[in-house]
Amino acid sequence: MKIFVDTANLSEIEAALRRGFVRGITTNPSLLAKEPKTAFEGHIGKIVELIKKYQPEAHLSVEVFSQDSDEILEQARRFRDEFQYEHLSIKVQVGWNELEVIHKLKKENFSVNCTCCMMVSQAVMAAAAGAKYVSFFWGRIRDGGVKIDSFNKEGRELMMKNKIARSDDFDPVSVVRKTRDIFDHCSYLDAEIIAGSMRSVLDVVDAGIAGAHIVTVPPKFFPDMISHFKTDEVVKQFLTDFKEWLK
Repeated sequence: MKIFVDTANLSEIEAALRRGFVRGITTNPSLLAKEPKTAFEGHIGKIVELIKKYQPEAHLSVEVFSQDSDEILEQARRFRDEFQYEHLSIKVQVGWNELEVIHKLKKENFSVNCTCCMMVSQAVMAAAAGAKYVSFFWGRIRDGGVKIDSFNKEGRELMMKNKIARSDDFDPVSVVRKTRDIFDHCSYLDAEIIAGSMRSVLDVVDAGIAGAHIVTVPPKFFPDMISHFKTDEVVKQFLTDFKEWLK
């Protein structure tokens, strides 16, 4: 399991890259909107500079901000020309029209990260169309099965009524595991599974166990991922014992 950092904040990106454990960075329009307003190209350019400084081969996913096919293609080409970064992936939302765009981008040798996937069939179709990565929204898949509001309830009931989904298709562990099984048995589906929308450290671990190749993690979880009270206890004991021995 590879860890990507899920943020557009320059300080958070630098802190993660300096420590060497992340293998990539994923951004999206919502994350960018949290940062001080500036030129989009300038902000992404600064991220590229940080990658080149600390981890020159790290992955970077940049999402288009349109659902129009022609605009997506134009933005993808502009991103490639503007950022001149070999390990850049273009994030394109999953959808019927978007499959054609993904296929066209693949023919132009783009690396595509198909994002906003919620079910197995979406990931399989995106991979078959040419996506190099398929990104599942782990927390939001679970919301569809457990969050009690009219939007989730009506959507879930309609999908089950129309035999589009089963109850376990709203369990992210099941969705990722099924997708990984299909990918492992179909050599032409040459894509990696990214699990995002992490809500806790346990989500990160569960996504890896379920078979996600990559888990993209908000930086706020990193300190808890590396901390344990028994580690603190043992380290303190070691240092105390050694100080006593030196006396």
